[in-house]
Amino acid sequence: MSTLLLVGLLLASWISEGLAGPWKPCTDLLPLDFLSRVLPKGGEALMGVRMVQDGGARGLHLTGPPWALGIPASQLFINCEFFPEEFSIVVTLKVSRVAPKKNEYVFALVEEDSDRLLMGLRFSQERVHFLFLGPGGRERLTFHSVQLADNRWHTLVLAMTGQYATLTIDCGLPLDLVNGKSFPTTFSTKGSRFYVGSRRRWKGLFSGLMRQLVLLPGSDATSRICPSSNPSLAVLSVPQALLQLPIKASGNEALIHPYEADLRVTLGTPPICRKTELGQLWLDTLKRGLFLCDGGAWVPMLQEKERLDYVEDYQDLYTNSETFDIEVFRIPSVGLFVAMANRESKPGSGIYKWIDGKLELYQNISTYEAMAWKYFTVGNKMFLVVANSRGKREGDQELSVIYKWSPRKLKFLHYQTLETHSARDWEAFNIQGEDFLAVANHRQGDNNHNINSVIYKWNPGTKAFEVNQTIQTSGAYDWEFFTAGSYYFLVVANTFDGVSTQIESTIYIWLGGMFQPFQAIVTFGATDWEMFQVGNRIFLAVANGQKLYRKGPSIYTLNSTIYELNMTTKTFLMFQDIVTYSAVDWEFFTLGDEKFLVVANSYDGASYSLNSVIYRWQGYEGFVPIHRLPTIGCKDWEFFSSAEGSYLIYSSATEPLSKVFRLKTY
Repeated sequence: MSTLLLVGLLLASWISEGLAGPWKPCTDLLPLDFLSRVLPKGGEALMGVRMVQDGGARGLHLTGPPWALGIPASQLFINCEFFPEEFSIVVTLKVSRVAPKKNEYVFALVEEDSDRLLMGLRFSQERVHFLFLGPGGRERLTFHSVQLADNRWHTLVLAMTGQYATLTIDCGLPLDLVNGKSFPTTFSTKGSRFYVGSRRRWKGLFSGLMRQLVLLPGSDATSRICPSSNPSLAVLSVPQALLQLPIKASGNEALIHPYEADLRVTLGTPPICRKTELGQLWLDTLKRGLFLCDGGAWVPMLQEKERLDYVEDYQDLYTNSETFDIEVFRIPSVGLFVAMANRESKPGSGIYKWIDGKLELYQNISTYEAMAWKYFTVGNKMFLVVANSRGKREGDQELSVIYKWSPRKLKFLHYQTLETHSARDWEAFNIQGEDFLAVANHRQGDNNHNINSVIYKWNPGTKAFEVNQTIQTSGAYDWEFFTAGSYYFLVVANTFDGVSTQIESTIYIWLGGMFQPFQAIVTFGATDWEMFQVGNRIFLAVANGQKLYRKGPSIYTLNSTIYELNMTTKTFLMFQDIVTYSAVDWEFFTLGDEKFLVVANSYDGASYSLNSVIYRWQGYEGFVPIHRLPTIGCKDWEFFSSAEGSYLIYSSATEPLSKVFRLKTY
């Protein structure tokens, strides 16, 4: 066999008792198509088998009972009862999900009299297992970091020879196992039966769709099906009934036309829409909308527009300590997460996962008065970077850290450390295929606020971020990256220059491979910029925190301002002033056709218990207040949606409590 690299395998029932003379492995077996043997024949329905079209292909949905889908090994191994010495197993399947700590079988070979498992192929959330009976009992070969339950079609080739095993998925790079144990090279199949999608028990019954299941004796099937123009649906032997649109035959309930092939019904989570799903319909029962897949995105055909009715208290989230920032992000095929930037270093900052409509603590990471988190990707790698505003110990240099998501361990692990100065914020962005990170350095020491903030660039060679440009800032608190047409912009919120909070915050434009000043705007202790669009109009909203000059009194009640990009003057001009109370954050979000801004009011000079306000876009009138939400030391707002609905979450810089609000619509 070609470069098969994998774990020692082959099974064993060893040599049957009473067998005289040495065994002789079968050498003349043809490819064995298991699915063709469980499909209905002659118009007669087969119990527990239904044909379904999904993801641009057709497969079999097995509903059981599991013992109905058995094939006597004697029907397959006619002239020789011994299992081949070398072989490949080719399977094409589609699975939406697998419960944690659960396994599902692709197929199994079971001894009929004793119900003993002789051989089986099964998978869990991120592993594939090949099981067989060895001299010391059941043996198992496990391939790690294999995620099949992602609601997509996948074709697997498991090739076995001697002490080597290779798993190839979608014609990609092979996963190899080598095992030094000496296993028997063949075994008798006499008195055994193959079961498709189970091991003759309800437990572990295959829940997805199966399109192909073939045993190829004597060679590695990879070279026969790869390369392929459609590797996730690569074909060795697919039953003819699965290659054509099924036709309803009289009395054949197993081959009823699969209506779910044309229409998906879900409770809000969009199905995959690719070229293979072109023309499919999706009925979203939660949003009461009908959508059509155009090969890349779901296009609304009929949709009831959501309108915000009221805001309800949904969840109290007791955090490790006071929280300065919230970062909401999704990891594909894993879920929705919320990272909290907590003040205390022990137990650190908490990362929460959305589980069954609630946020639950998922991971703690040691941070040092964390001020912000930022989630970003570089290629297919997923990262989370924290802005630490103090050192590990008194007097230590502040170090901010990039963490990388481990698909194997399903958590974030330390990746790179960067020297920062009382960091307040990170911004990640991509320009013409290159990845950047910008840190807002607030001050160096206790008094020096006029320092450089740094823009880092990803080096594909070293696989690390390196300094690309430094920019002079004054008590920098926030970076916001945005685009306008073909131009790239980066705006900084400067808070304090050592004398006054009335200073210029600068918008930079990308020219000649670096950011250069574009426009300066006078701000007052600016802590946040929020860019958003309404139609083709581009806006920037600044959160002004306070007015302070030298040792004079601080003023916390002041205007925060929304600016609009004027295409004639090529500058941002004042659009609307809104009275705020030491505003520290703006969050823009959309529900249906309506646009909203919510402000984090944190302090009025006397109290941290204030109303934060939701404003709705009213066209010529600008943004008008519609809801006032009681908050305590509000520091950050984030909007997110899930299958259950739409939500706002805010963090408190004065209490170890964050709150989730549900947006009720009609």
